[in-house]
Amino acid sequence: MTTALSPVGPDSYRALMASQPGGVAVVTTDDGLGTPYGFACTAWCGVSLDPPLLLVCASNTGSTLPVLAERGWFAVNLLHGAGRRAAEAFAHRDAGRFSAVPWRPAPDTGLPLLPEDAHAVAECRVVRLEPAGDHTIVLGEITRTETTPSPHPAPLLYGLRTYATWPTP
Repeated sequence: MTTALSPVGPDSYRALMASQPGGVAVVTTDDGLGTPYGFACTAWCGVSLDPPLLLVCASNTGSTLPVLAERGWFAVNLLHGAGRRAAEAFAHRDAGRFSAVPWRPAPDTGLPLLPEDAHAVAECRVVRLEPAGDHTIVLGEITRTETTPSPHPAPLLYGLRTYATWPTP
């Protein structure tokens, strides 16, 4: 016997996702003319070592996804514990978010990077866009990385609807 079940509602889904902390990133791109776009993201992960792939999930209603899809490139700025200001600035749909944090263009791609708030960055070429509900899964091939020399700052986490920093050993 098969029972048809309805999906959970938005409140139940949010409670589930908030119950497990995740690393905070800011995904950035530009329109090719230097205008930066970006959003805060905890829905990202590594996918493959060969080739080096990662994915991020971008809202279908945000301003960044269409620019990212057109440009074909994006950067994933992995935030450290002192990067909360960037996480908060990019968590909202505010056109002035890039004026709230220092950023610079990447040397080869020109993608916006957040050097004061990120402990690592991956620059990626879009290899696939996959619609998934109210988001789109963006699969990117990593073409360049940049990491803070040791000792690395502790990563910024978000869970239980609050920010925290990875504890130091």
